[in-house]
Amino acid sequence: MKLLVTGGAGFIGSHFIRQWFLKNPLDEIINLDALTYAGRRETVADLEVNPNYHFVKGDICDEKIVTEVMAEVDLVVHFAAESHVDRSIESSREFIRTNIEGTRVLLEAARQRKNSPRFHHVSTDEVFGSLKLTDKKFNESSNYDPRSPYSASKASADHLVRAYFHTHGLPITISNCSNNYGPYQFPEKLIPLFITNVLLNKRVPLYGQGENIRDWIYVGDHVEGIMKVISGGKIGETYCLGGGNELSNFTIAQKILKLLDKDEAMIDYITDRPGHDFRYAIDYIKAMEELSWSPQTNLDEGLKQTVEWYKNNPVWWQPLIKSL
Repeated sequence: MKLLVTGGAGFIGSHFIRQWFLKNPLDEIINLDALTYAGRRETVADLEVNPNYHFVKGDICDEKIVTEVMAEVDLVVHFAAESHVDRSIESSREFIRTNIEGTRVLLEAARQRKNSPRFHHVSTDEVFGSLKLTDKKFNESSNYDPRSPYSASKASADHLVRAYFHTHGLPITISNCSNNYGPYQFPEKLIPLFITNVLLNKRVPLYGQGENIRDWIYVGDHVEGIMKVISGGKIGETYCLGGGNELSNFTIAQKILKLLDKDEAMIDYITDRPGHDFRYAIDYIKAMEELSWSPQTNLDEGLKQTVEWYKNNPVWWQPLIKSL
């Protein structure tokens, strides 16, 4: 099988490529990545020795490049996206361009193929909006209610993918995941930001009182779920992939500080961001019943592994701190 992976030099995409090769060593993968600030060639440097791995630097909005790399692939796995809410609040332009127009370019190139490839689109639970404590968890039937430029752009991309299925018969699947964490995550995101700040003896910035709740999934579990959707998911269907770990940001901060032998004096409570969603939570029973998938990584163990990775790999993350 020949795959096109977009955004494969980023956090989740790079984990997907490694995990795919472990299970399918004879397959061929083209990694298309523009190498913007969160996509780094160093993240996938270990893959360069594999003759079945091919890196192409390119923008998913570039129709010429996309058409070229789309030729003869059997499967497209679409990770490439602008993904940080805070950045989307500061400026939405790149989010609209990459997440919506880039997805359209990919879909159109796939549609133009005589034999259209299978197309899997990786999305987020943020498209569903914000939950109260008493609300039921998000599932595949939840209404869309995006509340940030980032989540609005991902919601738009989801709708485009479904439209190409219904209108053009493109064989698609979609997965909506909860918050990821693990090695190689860019240190602007909450967990690696907290870890790297403490390692640099800097205080941990916590919005408001840290009461906002997220469902956390270890990146390896998420990737395994995507692979299950690709191998056994029904064409045209959406699958929600959650970690089963609903915790406040304050609790996450406490756990990280404890792992690094620090106390709550390291927390810096800062002004909350505009439109901050209160709670995300995913019901992944459909994936359990149809795909026999469920998250396997205990949060405390996953956090321990993640902290150890950042402690042992300062060469990877320290240069990135300057860009934040």
